[in-house]
Amino acid sequence: MFWSIFGLVTAIKLLFLPAYRSTDFEVHRNWLAITHSLPISKWYVEATSEWTLDYPPIFAYFEYILSHFAKYFDENMLKVDNLNYDSNETIEFQRLSVIITDIVYAIGAKRCIAHLSPTASKQRILCAVLLGNFGLLIIDHIHFQYNGILFGILLLSIAYMCEEKFLKSAFCFAVLLNMKHIFVYVSPVYIVYLLKVYCWHSLSLPRAILNLTKLGMITIGVTMVSFGPFMHQMPQVLSRLFPFKRGLCHAYWAPNFWAIYNIVDKAASIGLGSASNSSNTGGLVQEYSHEVLPVIQPHTTFIITIVAMIPCIMKIAFGAYNKSTSKFDFIRGIVICGCTSFLFGWHVHEKAILMAVIPLSILMTINESEYKHMGFLSIVSYFSLFPLLFRSNLAVIKISLLVTHILIIANGQWSIWPTANNKCIFPIYELLYIIGLVGLLFYEFCLQYLLKLDRRLPFLPLLLISVYCSLGIIYFWVRYYVAFLFCDRISNKKTRKNHKLN
Repeated sequence: MFWSIFGLVTAIKLLFLPAYRSTDFEVHRNWLAITHSLPISKWYVEATSEWTLDYPPIFAYFEYILSHFAKYFDENMLKVDNLNYDSNETIEFQRLSVIITDIVYAIGAKRCIAHLSPTASKQRILCAVLLGNFGLLIIDHIHFQYNGILFGILLLSIAYMCEEKFLKSAFCFAVLLNMKHIFVYVSPVYIVYLLKVYCWHSLSLPRAILNLTKLGMITIGVTMVSFGPFMHQMPQVLSRLFPFKRGLCHAYWAPNFWAIYNIVDKAASIGLGSASNSSNTGGLVQEYSHEVLPVIQPHTTFIITIVAMIPCIMKIAFGAYNKSTSKFDFIRGIVICGCTSFLFGWHVHEKAILMAVIPLSILMTINESEYKHMGFLSIVSYFSLFPLLFRSNLAVIKISLLVTHILIIANGQWSIWPTANNKCIFPIYELLYIIGLVGLLFYEFCLQYLLKLDRRLPFLPLLLISVYCSLGIIYFWVRYYVAFLFCDRISNKKTRKNHKLN
């Protein structure tokens, strides 16, 4: 069943080979050229293209390996000065490389499914949701990126943790951090959980020290292999990895707390008559500088993010340890920290919401409450990704994919929990909010043209989507966080009951 669904999804991905692709396509082509054509000492210095290498070294090594296959398709794509090169062979290679490396995601998903979903019906739903992940389909296989392999490693790490293969889990996560450093936001969950379960719960103090040493050796070893060749140029590498000058928000405001902060500042500046005509108030396509509210600095977002994570980390660190249910709290911690970093982080990209959605997905079959949480967050989050596919000829594709996801979610609840038949998966207020998403589509595709606002306020659809979806994601974060902190006994009791029934 698993590999049949994987094959079907792969066939769908192949249909997207000629589809629209973003500037990220050129970003990765340029990285192929840099890693293939230049000595390693030049990788983080080269600046012929504006799309300089800004991922950690293990991802650069990954690009280097890919480049040795790319030369058999078209060697011209591996020339550093061949900017915006997109021959048919280049397109085919880069698209196929994403599809092929998705096997890592499939392997990670399979291990999680086998461990967390004991029944066939639950495995079938989870296979469909994970393998047919809406976000990965449009971000990787249309927009173009390599998130599949990254989340595959994350899922492998989570699976190993649940299987109590702690060193393998730590190794996978160390590799992941050295491929994409945004995952550092969930590292506190790993650190605290490993110290608590693998070290503190050891049989003796010498054993605990030995286990701690093993963890340290793995982390340091992977980091040294990753950054070792660049030790003489670490300031330059770090300046690439942490480009704080990019501004608080990305071009399209990710639907987080700062989107609301920005719009409040915009409204206040208009109300006080201080709104300027500068580009920073011209929409969502450029960096935004606040006019009324305090200007936010990188360290401010870091402090807010860490403080917001503290209750979650404290719960994992000092909560009662139960061998059968603590692993679920570990995954919930990843969801909460991933969502927290999305809401309050610096220069957050819209795709970062997958750091919460994908880990939450693997929990969706353990009890009905988790299922509903996942259903709500995934619908809102996937809708928030719509602006990435801004071309009108992609509207049918993105709407169809989201509708398919919603149908899978609805059918899954009714098949796993038959008592939910004829009942809406969401409470009425969540359902009304989701119906509001349809209203946003109506405005974008119809109403703005009828009101002749498409030229006067061309950025308004993006603004509405960003702010509206941010409200939904903040609502999820608060509700899920409260449930995690105060309702875990009820949730874990339901989880144990479900597993006994299975």
